[in-house]
Amino acid sequence: MANDEPLYKSLIRDTTAYFAYILIATTLGPFQFGFHLAELNAPQDVLTCKSSILRQSSHVGSFPACIPMNTTQFSVVTSIFTLGGFIGALIAGPSCNRYGRLLTMRAKTLSFVLGSALETLTTNIPMLCFGRLISGLGCGAAIVVVPIYIAEVAPPKKKGLFGAFTQISINLGILVAQLLGYFLSKGNLWRIILAVAGVIGLIQLSALFLVPESPKWLAEHRSPQTARQVLQRIRGHKANVDAEVKAWNIDASADDISEEEALLAAPPGSHPAPNPKAAATSTIGIWEALARPTYRPAIIAVIAVMLAQQLTGINSIIMYSVSLLSALLPTTASLLIVFVSALNVVVTTLCAPLSDRIGRKTCILISIVGIGTCSVLLALALNFSIKPLAAAATLIFVASYAVGLGPVPFILANELVGPEAVGATQSCGLAANWIANFLVSQFFPIVDQALGGRGKVYGVFAGFAVVLGGFIA
Repeated sequence: MANDEPLYKSLIRDTTAYFAYILIATTLGPFQFGFHLAELNAPQDVLTCKSSILRQSSHVGSFPACIPMNTTQFSVVTSIFTLGGFIGALIAGPSCNRYGRLLTMRAKTLSFVLGSALETLTTNIPMLCFGRLISGLGCGAAIVVVPIYIAEVAPPKKKGLFGAFTQISINLGILVAQLLGYFLSKGNLWRIILAVAGVIGLIQLSALFLVPESPKWLAEHRSPQTARQVLQRIRGHKANVDAEVKAWNIDASADDISEEEALLAAPPGSHPAPNPKAAATSTIGIWEALARPTYRPAIIAVIAVMLAQQLTGINSIIMYSVSLLSALLPTTASLLIVFVSALNVVVTTLCAPLSDRIGRKTCILISIVGIGTCSVLLALALNFSIKPLAAAATLIFVASYAVGLGPVPFILANELVGPEAVGATQSCGLAANWIANFLVSQFFPIVDQALGGRGKVYGVFAGFAVVLGGFIA
């Protein structure tokens, strides 16, 4: 039976080398999101002149070795990235509907290069903030358009599996940033960490010139025939794409194109001009989608899951874990976070097929229960200085996140609404996600201090897990 076929065999059958290339090239965008989230975690003390090996007046070449900051200033530098993400998310939905997924991905890649250059060459707090803001614009756009694009080019029965690659790439970005931070958090070497994102941005910009526009978007907005050609190239010349083309509900054979012509693809990375003969598909804007009862329940569901992803506290681990755990684990905090980041990648990858098998909602609820429980354990461990419990709770916290709240939210919009409203729905959900991300990144250290430290803030995250889990259930 087809259902008994091992996963690896179906992946080998359904995945062409070209599709694998597309997957890698496009998910470098979410990689940047994870990288920028974590890039300041390990080098925080060195960057802010709190390290004992630096003096505030020290310079390396023409650049200061560090930039003096207090806790509030560092919170602003950290959280302004989320403001850029919020703006990028709002822009990307309408943009990818109107101008296409491919052009939107190329445009956001430019902000990775510019933002990283400003961060690397920074000499003061405003310049570092501006660089993080520009980087955030690209990251906000990336996590809107990339999940939509992957859902539209992935094999129909593997959308959940390949949709998880958005979160896998985010986790890889976090891991690489933590690894670089572990080795380069000294002297002026922290600038190398920030420069790496710019180099990756240039690589992605080049790679995207061999990536095609989404076949589904082409069918709806340009030429159905070109869309079929692109889909055929992605699936392989021997694959039968009739069922997928039929699912578009667009006549892809209006010009009586021959089989040989269907296999002749447009140049990779080309973006056909509008075709007046193509089926006209109205695009729903954000406000119109919110106003229509047809779409409103789906938007509310996506927003709730996106809020749960952030308000249960994952970014407190990603952004502040080294400083948070250093008092309890002074010699091993940085190494523990590298291990946690690696675990996040492994668990997310292993659980990628899970949402296709047991359902999206089940994965999300398992994730929330695990995170809520670990938040309570982490609060107890930090309050009573129980080192083994703190380490175990941190590891299980991240593993629980990887089961559902990590990968699933990014693929929901494409499944709950039609193509005419998917951009608006994704933008609404990710705008909420970025607002919640800002609240956590900006106020976590402030609330932690206000509550007297020692992990009490994780009681707040546990409360959010109970409320949001109950709503989603």
